[in-house]
Amino acid sequence: QVELVESGGGSVQAGASLKLSCIASRRHTCMVWFRQAPGKEREGVAGLYVNEDSTTYADSVKGRSYIAHDKNKNALTLQMRSLKPEDTAMYYCAAGEDCNGGFPTPGSRIWGQGTQVTVSS
Repeated sequence: QVELVESGGGSVQAGASLKLSCIASRRHTCMVWFRQAPGKEREGVAGLYVNEDSTTYADSVKGRSYIAHDKNKNALTLQMRSLKPEDTAMYYCAAGEDCNGGFPTPGSRIWGQGTQVTVSS
């Protein structure tokens, strides 16, 4: 069974906005967005505790991204604005029950298949 399904990626011009979505098949303690650009390590972008208002953002997206959880749809979203070419990456949703700072610990993460975001200058 596929537990996390992402959508919303695409190819946009610099300065545009995108909203990524991740539908989960069940409730998790925390959910997070990671991204991985070609040749680079996967990095955490933003995370939250599902039952709290606590969120965490990477410095690279802070102030122009907003992470939220829709409890009715059990969906995690990431609204990104003022996109830059350096935001180009595959974006992955992850979830878990053992969490630290809104991010699931490495041993507890489950992953979605990813959605590609490409930002051209």
